[in-house]
Amino acid sequence: MWTKEFQCGGNESALLDCRSSGSDRNTCSPGKAVGLTCSEHVRLMGGDSRCAGTLEMKHQGEWRSVDYYDWTLKTAAVVCRQLDCGSAVSVGEKKGFFLKSMLRINSRCVHSGSALRECLTSDSSSSILNLTCSDLLLQPFISVSSSMYGVSGAQQQGARALRRSNFTILCSIQPQYPGGSFQLTFTSSNSAHNYTKPAVNHSAHFLFPAAKPAHQGSYRCVYHLDVFNHTFSSESRLLSITVLDPLPLIIKSIVLLLTLLMVDVALYFYCKANRGQMPCRQKNTELDYYNCSCS
Repeated sequence: MWTKEFQCGGNESALLDCRSSGSDRNTCSPGKAVGLTCSEHVRLMGGDSRCAGTLEMKHQGEWRSVDYYDWTLKTAAVVCRQLDCGSAVSVGEKKGFFLKSMLRINSRCVHSGSALRECLTSDSSSSILNLTCSDLLLQPFISVSSSMYGVSGAQQQGARALRRSNFTILCSIQPQYPGGSFQLTFTSSNSAHNYTKPAVNHSAHFLFPAAKPAHQGSYRCVYHLDVFNHTFSSESRLLSITVLDPLPLIIKSIVLLLTLLMVDVALYFYCKANRGQMPCRQKNTELDYYNCSCS
């Protein structure tokens, strides 16, 4: 239960816009929690919060899933705003095993300003729309810096790190609320890990001192913020990191140096063999073997 009493006038657009009692004591006794029935015709189901999951809409008195076809973040933003869930973070596809009756939303219809329920058509599909909104928070940024490759920009989709080199994942968010924490989620082909750090100046650094093949995979920053004892979350985009073996790069460098050395030696003997046969720019001048200027 909420530990604060909300004092709403009825004109607020969100619950957190209401004034609160300012009391830390629990003003709601057991068995007295409020129950609400809303007339909304859109919802997200099966996610970690009410602002994430598969999209469902109520059509002719029945809740039905929405087809993934033709969805973009621009269209998803309309749903997130209607649910008071901030901005759209990601749009994905959840594959089903069989065809089933679904709803399809016409993107052009939505962008023209029409209500979602006015843009529905019936459809049969096995591809279900999975949507994640940012709740009340902005989307955090994720970037990586490597001791070998420097800093990768926040918009870069992939990054590289040499084996046994250091790399750091930076999670950050634009100043919006003080405090909070960052959770770094890492997923590889055979494992998953979570690391958590408090947000300091709206950011957190996650250091990996020695890159190894096990660090290769996808990383995501999740920002968590507690407001009135309720946790709000917002996810960054995915960042993929590839760990490279430095041995092939070292071999290539050695081959390149040997090739250059052989060219210099060949040029030296060529100029020496033709020293007396081809006129140079100045007579009786010692030939500069590294800048042979014979005509």
